Amino acid sequence: MTDRSHAARATPRRRGQGELETQVLALLHTAPGPVAAGWVQERLGGGLAYTTVVTILTRLHAKGVVSRERSGRSFQWTAVADGAGLAALRMRRVLDSESDREAVLTSFVTALSPGDERLLRALLDGTEATAR
Repeated sequence: MTDRSHAARATPRRRGQGELETQVLALLHTAPGPVAAGWVQERLGGGLAYTTVVTILTRLHAKGVVSRERSGRSFQWTAVADGAGLAALRMRRVLDSESDREAVLTSFVTALSPGDERLLRALLDGTEATAR
C-alpha cells in the first residue's frame, strides 16, 4: 500500500508562469522599506534557494518593476510597480513580439467581455468607466 500523503509531499506543486514573480512583487509591497533577498526568501517559504530568489528579483529589476540599491556586497530591493503593472508589461511584450499588431489588438478586443470592452473604451476616451 502506498502512502499518498508522502507522495504528495515528494512532488511540490509547480508554479505557473510568472506566479513566483507576482508573489515576490506582492511581498515587496508589504515590506516596511527596502529589503534584502533573504527577507523575501524567508517569507516565500517553500524551500526556495536564495539564488532562485535573487534571480527572480534580478529579472523583476530588468523589467523595471523593482529597484535596488547597493548595501554592502548585496542589494536592498523595493517594488516600484504593482501586480497590474507587471501584467501590463507582459501584455506589451507579447504585443511587441508580434508582427501584425493590428490583428493582435483586434483579436484581443473582440474577445473581451462586454464589461471589459466598456472599461477599455472609457480608458481610451479618458472618461470614467461605468460599473461592470
